[in-house]
Amino acid sequence: MDHPQYQHLLTHPQAADIPQADAIRNAMSIDVEDYFHVSAFAPYISRDSWPDLACRIEANMEWILGLTAALDIKATFFVLGWIAERYPHLVKRVHQAGHEVASHGYGHQRVNEMTPEAFLRDVSTTKLILEQLTGQPVVGYRAPSFSIGHGNQWAWDVLQAAGYRYSSSVYPIRHDHYGMADAPRFPFYPRDYGGLLEIPITTVRMLDTNLPAGGGGYFRLLPYPVSRWMINHVNTEYSAPCIFYFHPWEIDPEQPRPCNLNMQTRWRHYLNLGRMRSRIELLAHDFRWDRIDRIFLDRTWMH
Repeated sequence: MDHPQYQHLLTHPQAADIPQADAIRNAMSIDVEDYFHVSAFAPYISRDSWPDLACRIEANMEWILGLTAALDIKATFFVLGWIAERYPHLVKRVHQAGHEVASHGYGHQRVNEMTPEAFLRDVSTTKLILEQLTGQPVVGYRAPSFSIGHGNQWAWDVLQAAGYRYSSSVYPIRHDHYGMADAPRFPFYPRDYGGLLEIPITTVRMLDTNLPAGGGGYFRLLPYPVSRWMINHVNTEYSAPCIFYFHPWEIDPEQPRPCNLNMQTRWRHYLNLGRMRSRIELLAHDFRWDRIDRIFLDRTWMH
């Protein structure tokens, strides 16, 4: 399929000075949720109202799938069970395009708000929904809002019991809503016997602090050359792949805006939404990308 709107990226000049461009494959990941699923909106938008809200996921996913197809990029899509039940055709399209379909839990409930029993039901139900749509095992999971930390490390055992092979649920930074700053910066086994692999979001270590380099709101906040430098730094200094993530709602500046949001929530959510598409296009071209499972589960890159 031709994608003329992306032809300018095929000869984008900035990639010429990235020395690892032909060697390191980084992991592109998308957390498939809509704007009203965001944890920071929970005080303002009730779960009961979700079915009545105007969804934006289809149009935003169309753009993402178009870009990845045009540049022949394979990625990992962490899909909410809530989305999969209502838009099964999207899950099937992602799978048929050769991307990895992974689990983001059912209804974007933070792991630290669930009991182990409730969490097992959540991740098992979502895994079953996605596997029935794709016909393939679902081996990856990402916790909503990176909500696995010191207080609920039992979650790794639950995920392994449910049949998952990896989690990408830790961001080794300090943040008021999430983060496990003292966690390893590169993939690790939470248990001594191996088992489930945890794949943290990428950070850069500077001045005894982990700086966020793997996407989300920080990618919208920082100038693109800074993010580009940090990913390149990890690739060249550690010969290690990075893991990057974003959300479909982050490329959608026209999304509905709930009333009465506090200033911090409003600033974080809407910052630079209008610049995200161009930045994602640059990022997609400037580095090599692949699915999380193909990069990390073969372990060939690990020292």
